[in-house]
Amino acid sequence: MITTCLLAALGAQAAAVQVQVADATGRPLTDAVVFLESKEAKAAARPVQGAEIAQSGKQFVPMVSVVPLGTSVEFPNRDNVRHHVYSFSAIKPFELKLYAGKPANPVVFDRPGIAVLGCNIHDHMAAWVVVVETPYYALSTASGRAELPDVPAGTYRLRVWHSSLPVGAPALDQPLAVAAGGATIQVRLAGAAP
Repeated sequence: MITTCLLAALGAQAAAVQVQVADATGRPLTDAVVFLESKEAKAAARPVQGAEIAQSGKQFVPMVSVVPLGTSVEFPNRDNVRHHVYSFSAIKPFELKLYAGKPANPVVFDRPGIAVLGCNIHDHMAAWVVVVETPYYALSTASGRAELPDVPAGTYRLRVWHSSLPVGAPALDQPLAVAAGGATIQVRLAGAAP
């Protein structure tokens, strides 16, 4: 009974964090990765089920994915041609050699950071997987808006990253205090473009 009341009280203090992401000139950025880090968020992070990055129309779908640490990602090929998916990124080097259909084993992303994906057959194909140690993350919409629901009040590091940033550029990193009623913030990413 006491545990139930405590959980209900904690849930009542959680609220949405709204982040508006734009480039340096104020134009909205689509598919910006927004996430909140803290010691408590790291402890609450769990892998998600059903994550996939498909190949369709000789493109990765989606082009930008965010997954919590330890998540297994499937790479189904929905094209009528074979693909050879790979990453040489330090956080997860792997190769899914020339295949059609769905590889037998998913790829487990077990280190935080950003993995860049490519296809050895189709050089124009690129995608990004951002591996986070938090349950509080989102991608921005076409209007540049990202909403992180059910964030407990507390002190966090707000991190924002976009695929158009220069290669190797770190995510924007700034402190953010989230009140019981949530938070709304505007972020401008210098060096990013819509």
